[in-house]
Amino acid sequence: MARIHRRPSVIAGRPVPLPVLLGTLLGTLLGAAFGAAPSIGAIEPDLSAYSADCGVGVAWRSPDLTVSWPTGDGPARLVLRIADGEPLVSEFTIAGAKSPVVRADPAVFVTVGSRVVPRGNRPDRPWHVFFDKPATRPHRTFLARLTPRSVRAASAGHRVTIAIGDIALGDDEHGVFSGRWEFTVYSGSPFIRVDAVIRTDRQARAIAYDAAMLTDAAPDARIGWMDTEDQWHEEPAGTSDRARPRKNRFRTLVAGTDDGSAACFPPPHQFFFPQDDSDNLDYVWFGKGHHGLTERFGWGIRTDTGAGGHRPGAPWFNAPPGVDHRLGMFLLVHAGGPRETLDRALRYTHGDRFPDLDGYRTLSSHYHMAITVAAMRERESGGARRVPEWVDVFKRMNVNLLHLGEFHGDGHPKDAGAVRLEEMRAMFDECRRLSDERLLVIPGEEINEYFGLAEPGKHPGHWMSLFPKPVYWFARRGPDDPFATLDPELGPVYRVRGREDMLRLINETGALVWTAHPRIKASSWAPDIFRNEDFYLSDRWFGGAWKAMPADLSDDRLGRRVLDLLDDMANWGGRKYVLGEVDTFKLDHTHEIYGHMNVNYVRLRDIPRFDDGWQSVLDALASGDFFVTTGEVLVRDFTAGGVSSGRTLAASSERALVDIAAHIDHTFPLAFAEIISGDGDRVHRERIDLSDTTEFGVYELRRRVDLTGRAWARLEVWDIATNGAFTQPVWIARSAPSQGRP
Repeated sequence: MARIHRRPSVIAGRPVPLPVLLGTLLGTLLGAAFGAAPSIGAIEPDLSAYSADCGVGVAWRSPDLTVSWPTGDGPARLVLRIADGEPLVSEFTIAGAKSPVVRADPAVFVTVGSRVVPRGNRPDRPWHVFFDKPATRPHRTFLARLTPRSVRAASAGHRVTIAIGDIALGDDEHGVFSGRWEFTVYSGSPFIRVDAVIRTDRQARAIAYDAAMLTDAAPDARIGWMDTEDQWHEEPAGTSDRARPRKNRFRTLVAGTDDGSAACFPPPHQFFFPQDDSDNLDYVWFGKGHHGLTERFGWGIRTDTGAGGHRPGAPWFNAPPGVDHRLGMFLLVHAGGPRETLDRALRYTHGDRFPDLDGYRTLSSHYHMAITVAAMRERESGGARRVPEWVDVFKRMNVNLLHLGEFHGDGHPKDAGAVRLEEMRAMFDECRRLSDERLLVIPGEEINEYFGLAEPGKHPGHWMSLFPKPVYWFARRGPDDPFATLDPELGPVYRVRGREDMLRLINETGALVWTAHPRIKASSWAPDIFRNEDFYLSDRWFGGAWKAMPADLSDDRLGRRVLDLLDDMANWGGRKYVLGEVDTFKLDHTHEIYGHMNVNYVRLRDIPRFDDGWQSVLDALASGDFFVTTGEVLVRDFTAGGVSSGRTLAASSERALVDIAAHIDHTFPLAFAEIISGDGDRVHRERIDLSDTTEFGVYELRRRVDLTGRAWARLEVWDIATNGAFTQPVWIARSAPSQGRP
């Protein structure tokens, strides 16, 4: 079934596209509507890849496949019914509690559009796309249809995956996708992961998806959610006749009663394709008639495609051909009521908060919130000064250090006189005013001038700056102007007019600079194109910045674009690092910022005071003494041969094997770790399966690895929701001279 965005017909007073109308009538005639598959005879599940040693029980008694497992909240049970005309999920419950997940079908609504590569992108990286607008071109929404043909159970570690095929969606115009449903059960966890695993052979596709559970009638339950004002809402499921989205906090919808409930939520970060803004776009829904593609009652999660022109810049997810794309949701059952169940689900993201870690402080970078211009306007109005909402937003998430990117489309960064000087003074004053013992607001700019190589058809690249204290400077210098003057009130004031001046400014002030959004957007060719230039080779050029962009549901990790860059930079020589960036604009308390977030855990004892400067932050970054995470996975005390990130492992002609060690805190069960190393030419990977892990643990990684001939090594760890963390490299003696500590 599908919804196409043109040529609507009408059913029951509602516009319905003609292909949907025909498809619905045909599906009814064939008896192939979702949840009423055509008769196919008996199916015997394939259990050859299942072992009871995994701690999850799987039993087949036709037509039911029953999966049972222990959790910290009591025994859980999932019953899948493989029968003509019967809902696929007979029940999903825990500790004998009442559950709303009874006689239900999983559903995925997939919007399929085209991917167009913007001008200026590198032709060898066609999927490194942000500035694309699939919502402005023909696209169509489909409801996947299940025709049960196969059932297979496979165990790995302490988990079991039940795969049920086949599902299909799409058409010849937009592309056909096919695949299977997968239900993955984790011993010790009260949730299951439900994935529509689909692939296509069509080139240049982009997709977005909604996922839900469908029932023939609204369950005898209440639907609950937390709104953006931190107010809890509940209403009977049957009161919502037509499906509509709800603006909520935490991306989670709960159905249930006081005797048992179920929460539906997405992978907390993977579910969000990159956007310039983090507005809360109503990521949950419930009711009947979702997308006009089913009259069944549904409740679940949704993405906002930007169709209708209100947000046409959304790039959606990449959908490269020939690979499996996992369109997932989590279902968590709990013996308590809806509100209590939400609290249980929030444990996996620490309540959308980055936890304290002894000896570390959290740093978040790259925000274009235009706080300076707003402060100047507020001051000019003569009213009382207020604290912007975003200050509390970051404090709630336990962000300790916030690095800005001011004057990006606002202000006058190219002014060479009093206007620029006053704006810089206002920026420093506002950062000082808003900083306290919990949050240091660090001034910064995405400068984007002088460093880069301008070649035809290639943008020279964007870059961020981080000075160790307030520094006054102008991006313009006349032929008779000195490079630096001493202002009796402000101290040194610098003027630059080219690359040489800019590099001199960075060196003399001790700043760090790096490529913003490398290999995508306006940095599609950077830093590769200038990796042999003097400014890149300088020890003041820090490296690049990581963000989960572009979004690709076929990948087992986030942000591979920059993870590959980190490896390439290490193999190029020199010591470059990658910190996490967020790169969004306006922010208030209603936004869904956590889904777009990552954070840097920087080894620092204290949060610096604004007036003392933040040299300690730059020292830790320049030394590689930090790790990057989405928040659910924390990599503490990573060492290679007893040496931590950013340090040098001494050469030894006798040593071939090196001990890798780390303490890994995690909420979701882990999926895998990977030890990545390089020899100056190739990148080597050793993958460590972590399917034996269960939720909420500390995994002690101990591995002896052959690093003969290697110049560096680092670690990545990813969980089953595609949350993860990565370290900076440990350098091995044959690498280039250190720019950080020895």
